[in-house]
Amino acid sequence: MDDLLTERLAELAVGFGANVQADQIVMVTAELGREPLARAVAAAAYRAGARYVDVTYTDAFVRRAKIENAGDEAIGYAPPWHVERMKQMGEQRVAVISLEAAIDPAATDGLDPVRLGADQSPVRQAYLRLVMERLINWCIIACPTPEWAARVHPDLPVDQAFELLSHEIARVCRLDEDDPVAAWQTRFDRLTEISERLGEHRFETIHFSGDGTDLSVGLLPSAEWACATFTTADGISHHPNLPTEEVFTTPDPRRTDGVVRSTKPLNIEGTLVTGLTVRFEGGRAVAIDADGGAEVLRGRASRDDGASRLGELALVDGEGRIGALDTVFYSTLIDENAASHIALGSGLGYLVKDERDKQQVNSSSIHIDFMIGSPEIDVDGVNDDGTRVPVLRGGEWQI
Repeated sequence: MDDLLTERLAELAVGFGANVQADQIVMVTAELGREPLARAVAAAAYRAGARYVDVTYTDAFVRRAKIENAGDEAIGYAPPWHVERMKQMGEQRVAVISLEAAIDPAATDGLDPVRLGADQSPVRQAYLRLVMERLINWCIIACPTPEWAARVHPDLPVDQAFELLSHEIARVCRLDEDDPVAAWQTRFDRLTEISERLGEHRFETIHFSGDGTDLSVGLLPSAEWACATFTTADGISHHPNLPTEEVFTTPDPRRTDGVVRSTKPLNIEGTLVTGLTVRFEGGRAVAIDADGGAEVLRGRASRDDGASRLGELALVDGEGRIGALDTVFYSTLIDENAASHIALGSGLGYLVKDERDKQQVNSSSIHIDFMIGSPEIDVDGVNDDGTRVPVLRGGEWQI
């Protein structure tokens, strides 16, 4: 990744993604190997007026050491001060920027899938609370690395694979435009228009059908549709996912029924879940099967009472830049924006307006998106009288 791309990614993350404010504390999280972009983000944040930038590096191989060697009491554990740190971040209204890339498969290969699936830190739940209560302005942005490139383009020499991945990231982040922010705003205007149309219909359920999928997802009556433009409780507008192409809502966690097949691999912290099929009854995922990695997802889905229910439903059309590449990136941030998806776990309560409906929003320590859409999957909105309205056909909006 050349210096210009690094600089442009950093500026996009700070100015448009997290929208860092003057005198704000900024937290940057990155796996080892992503230092150049982390440093560029820190510099951009200070130029934007940040009071303090704190960069935290994680190491997937240290986590591997825990899974391999630690006692059972260490699985899913974090010291209390790590959770307290999350609480302080909310109280201080920090900005959070996370650098996303696929983890080296060697960090998880051969690990006990049950222990790996159970290793869900309480810090994650505390962070999700900050997001759901809109206490932080945050952004996750793609960060090309040689290890990631080798996984996405294994048939190329590493240097060529890295160059190609960097080009693809620049493309899907709209950095090839003279004014990337203006290009993103045009896309968000379109997604906002679609979300408003979906909201006007007030569908009872959304139905997915085709290619082995027959799934009905019930909607909460007062849940709104939105695109990935968020506003904090203090009024700071930000764009959490870069890139993003989705419109989404909070479903009724009690009313999901049927069978769904994933249309892209799911990467859970380095473990690849392939050929995923999930069967829902009465809102709960009662069967999770896959060609590989099923045990890890089963472990996540058994984490708490809400982990096997849906917290998000997102629709993605074919106008975006990600699906057109026809590339599997092994990163949920990007792959989920190539196709419609659903998420097990915590729901987005701020999208629900009626207090009675708010009480039904799913609560969980996890939030795991997996992709279920493709041009072969039809999406319909179903009204309370049973009439059906086409929503997506061949990846094109019908509303």
